[in-house]
Amino acid sequence: MTLRLYDTATRSVRDFVPREAGKVGVYLCGLTLQAPPHIGHLRSGVNYDVLRRWLTASGFEVTFIRNLTDIDDKILVKATEQGRPFWSIAYANEQILAQSYRALNVLPPTYEPRATGHVPEMHQLIARLIETGHAYPATDGSGDVYFDVASWPAYGSLSGQSPADMQSAGDAPDRGKRDPRDFALWKGAKPDEPADAYWPSPWGRGRPGWHIECSAMCWRYLGAEFDIHGGGLDLTFPHHENELAQSQAADLPFARYWVHHGLLGIGGTKMGKSLGNTLDLDYVASLGVRPVELRYYYAAAHYRSRIDYSEDALREAAVAYRRIEGFVQRAAERVGAGQPGELPGGFVAAMDDDLNTSAALAVLHEVVRDGNTALTAGEDVTVRTTLAATRAMLDILGVDPLDPAWTGGGHEDDLRGVVDSLIVLALEQRAQARSRKDWAAADAVRDQLKQAGVAVEDTPQGPRWTIGKQD
Repeated sequence: MTLRLYDTATRSVRDFVPREAGKVGVYLCGLTLQAPPHIGHLRSGVNYDVLRRWLTASGFEVTFIRNLTDIDDKILVKATEQGRPFWSIAYANEQILAQSYRALNVLPPTYEPRATGHVPEMHQLIARLIETGHAYPATDGSGDVYFDVASWPAYGSLSGQSPADMQSAGDAPDRGKRDPRDFALWKGAKPDEPADAYWPSPWGRGRPGWHIECSAMCWRYLGAEFDIHGGGLDLTFPHHENELAQSQAADLPFARYWVHHGLLGIGGTKMGKSLGNTLDLDYVASLGVRPVELRYYYAAAHYRSRIDYSEDALREAAVAYRRIEGFVQRAAERVGAGQPGELPGGFVAAMDDDLNTSAALAVLHEVVRDGNTALTAGEDVTVRTTLAATRAMLDILGVDPLDPAWTGGGHEDDLRGVVDSLIVLALEQRAQARSRKDWAAADAVRDQLKQAGVAVEDTPQGPRWTIGKQD
């Protein structure tokens, strides 16, 4: 079975046929850096990380570009409010985002361009659009340049909207536009905005509009035509609609497939800073839920489905993951960790079916059940086979508990070593108490460890301990 993906442009699930055999170019619209990321933002990173891992596992050489919007109206508002340079705000939030992605085991992109590094490419595209009659400089002295929506008959094709029903683009005053629906490609300098947020251009000192940024970065790193353009469903209009129109009007074929993920909401509404309803990784940690469990929570839902966050659902996902983790740990203790093995056919079929991770996880849980049965029966050959298959599936989803990303690394190594030593010391004291049949003292050590978040399980190979909230 070949990979099939839902393409927003055709509103259908299509066979995936890359532009060049064996290679895939992917562009993911990253974050606008006006604020730190919340867990709704981070779903995007995980969803497209799974897509990337699956493409790689399917034999493709993947070029994965994920941009950063570091100049934008929202960032400039924050800069004015806080009395800080716009780039200082953007960079601080970029660092938090990178740390969050590392915590969730999201692979680094092939390249992560910033919008401010690609102003020359934006100038080239804007000039080309003006030359071909698809854009025009405003005549009101503002220095703005607009895309002429009426000049592009296909406008609205991606989102399925009729231009006749559209309202003002709302990204600049209508006074300089020929049509309120026209959107800004270049924004002239304004006296009430930060003085350092501008670049020289053929149309006067100013800065780029939001939409032209992504078209320029796609063109720079993936060429005139590439395979997959991704982003949240909320970006379909106007952002991606505008990207498509201006790119094709500039004679760039642009994306062959448009892949959009569903949003993560809360209380039936979108999660957003402006609504004051955002949750971040620190909040999730305060619930006793680890990043690997949050990642599993994301993967449990199909990427196109909406997730309405609830603490109960997150905890249920964490419990489900711990069952899988428990099997992997017990099996590895019995037969050795080994290496990820062959993927079960049912898992492959599910992933090829528009990345149906829900169905893929059903296969995973079935294999884990077989593995637990084999563990109980002492059937080591079956344990080894099911462990290899389980680890292969978990690796695609990025949640293999034996992956070094989850077992420790970086600056946390020293702290982990100290914790290990202290726990081993406590377990030695417990073992001494058990050897002299002082069951009360042994139970007291175990209970104190449990209160500290360390669960102890007695196995034929000796005590096994895990860190994290236990159920």
